[in-house]
Amino acid sequence: MIVTTAPAGAGERTADKRARNWRICISVAVAVGLGIRLASVLLRPHVLAGGDPLEYVGQANLLTDGKGWIDPLLFMHHGLTVQTAKLPPFFTLLMAACSAVGFKSFFAHRVWSAILGSVAVPVAAMLGREVSGRRVGMLAAVLVAVYPNMWLSDGLVMSETISPIMAMLVVWAGYRMLRQPTPQRAAVLGVAIGFAALTRDELILLAVLVLLPVALLARQRTVGEKLKLAVVGGICTVLVIAPWVGFNLSRFSHRALISDQFGLTVAAANCDSSWHGQLRAYWSMPCALASATGVKGDESAVDPVALRKGLRYIGRHLGGLPSLEFDRLGRTFGFYRPLDQIHFDSFIEGRPELWSFVGLGMFYGFAAGSVVGAVLLRRRGVPVFPMIAVGIDVIVAVLLTYGQTRFRASLEPMLVILTSVVIVGLTWRGPASPPAPSGPT
Repeated sequence: MIVTTAPAGAGERTADKRARNWRICISVAVAVGLGIRLASVLLRPHVLAGGDPLEYVGQANLLTDGKGWIDPLLFMHHGLTVQTAKLPPFFTLLMAACSAVGFKSFFAHRVWSAILGSVAVPVAAMLGREVSGRRVGMLAAVLVAVYPNMWLSDGLVMSETISPIMAMLVVWAGYRMLRQPTPQRAAVLGVAIGFAALTRDELILLAVLVLLPVALLARQRTVGEKLKLAVVGGICTVLVIAPWVGFNLSRFSHRALISDQFGLTVAAANCDSSWHGQLRAYWSMPCALASATGVKGDESAVDPVALRKGLRYIGRHLGGLPSLEFDRLGRTFGFYRPLDQIHFDSFIEGRPELWSFVGLGMFYGFAAGSVVGAVLLRRRGVPVFPMIAVGIDVIVAVLLTYGQTRFRASLEPMLVILTSVVIVGLTWRGPASPPAPSGPT
């Protein structure tokens, strides 16, 4: 019998080649993604700031000027110094980095925001590789680089620039902890959830939807060890958000945690204008303004009054709530007046309509592909609940507020990764990818 052996060092050379191919692919994807995002700014240099983008840029400039965390609109238009917690702070702090080096124009912040948004490409590669191997990671990076719904917000200075990145980091840390449930990895997951919540406050739900099940379902751990993992992750989440929450509690007359706009949002989403007609399942600025009329005190005093008005309206119209909630989900996920929603996104947020249509078509494809991808992963014994958790988080946020395309931003990369699993499974006939983490699905 003749025994053959591989040449010495063949395994190392193969591994080096794979690592080099990985670096090349991800580098190209990052370059393409960055180029697209910068082009979206440079080809439309005259987009005007309004709404949240105006507040992000204004707040960032005020912080670097030493004015503190005050309402930028009231300061710019009336010279008033009024404390604010309208928006979670993390994206504002990232924008302040641009202001701190002297670039304070809206255009400069758009460029900086586009650069930040390109970070989604390598993060998608990391998550895809963690979920289902290197090829899925590479394909996910390419798709995230070109997918319009992943870059349309990047050049508009909106928190949806980084909320998908933060959601991916949470899910990535969750899969890492599933693979090796240690206190250190629980701490990383907790920190990721904390920063995600400081980006969009509804992402704090991922502590319950990802951290808790990952900890309690840890393999080969006693009940006490599982609880320790959950406690470690929870403490790290609290430590991240505590400085901001403590700051808010110290400066307002009423309780304000991560933000103080939930009541106004509920009021804007629950009035005649947002329950009927063209704005059904959307929001109404006049209703938000009316809910604050006559309220005395600082910003935090408005929110509970607005919340009561919104809840009172819901209470008087409970019979119509189920159909409205369905339509809110429809606005968010593209099955209720999708063309109207694209027009709203263009008029209010400045999204280019052509690319919004392309993004909607691709979203339908990714949504369908993600269902198949989830089934394939389950059959392989790979947990899918961390990615599903992001979808649940989005659904809860929409049901509590209103329908909006950008509200699903944190879910978009999950759809891309699950679809990448399908595409790789259909096209690759070589050796299997490295084993993904096993555990509950």
